[in-house]
Amino acid sequence: MTTESPPLLDFQNLCVMRGQKIALDDFTLRIGADEHVAILGPNGCGKSTFIKTITRECYPVVRNGSSLAILGEENWDVFELRARLGIVSNDLMVSCTSDASGRDVVLSGFFSSISVFPNHSVDPKHRELADASLAQLKIMHLAERPVCEMSSGEARRVLIARALVHKPRALLFDEPCNSLDLAAQQDLRHTMSALANSGTAIILVTHELADIVPEIQRVVLMSRGRVVADGPKDEILQVERLAALFGVSVEMARRNGHYHLW
Repeated sequence: MTTESPPLLDFQNLCVMRGQKIALDDFTLRIGADEHVAILGPNGCGKSTFIKTITRECYPVVRNGSSLAILGEENWDVFELRARLGIVSNDLMVSCTSDASGRDVVLSGFFSSISVFPNHSVDPKHRELADASLAQLKIMHLAERPVCEMSSGEARRVLIARALVHKPRALLFDEPCNSLDLAAQQDLRHTMSALANSGTAIILVTHELADIVPEIQRVVLMSRGRVVADGPKDEILQVERLAALFGVSVEMARRNGHYHLW
């Protein structure tokens, strides 16, 4: 008899405040342990608060009928949680613009920092895992290069290697293609596909339809802090729904499992 794995995320009726504003309003979402899911919505819909609630930077208001569990647990040591869920976020991208080398940024994942500092103790196993993560993404040539000398695409791949260094259960991508040129966008989307096919669960948070790689088969639409649609990709990604979500007239094209909106 096999025991079913607990869901990756199980958020029930959450209310999360950002200052005096309700950022997540009666927010309910359950994501299975091995699902690949896209969270799609316009700027200001609550996507960033959703991410910060996962990473424990934001906490829901305590009220009856509200609960939050990650991998089946309601209480987490933040550092242990970060080892189980790899995060590739714009906040990290902004922070990692120093003279730290690619390898040091990947090693920093063991310390929940943005570089290796004098108070950190790096052992040979850490270095071995960091180099394995760089090799997995085919960027060993960036190991000694300072991040400040990398292109945006190269730096984003180093951050993915950092997120993978713990061999996490899932990767959370926050607007992954922001600031990347066309070639770097395509490269990153291929990387997401490869990771999904390797068995790593993918949660993609984005406002760009083109970021939703073919391996993602479930799409959740967010608006004004709420889930307004949730289901199979083909059902959810309809012109009428997307026009209502973004508040503009749109056209959509689909090719080889990829969707484009204009």
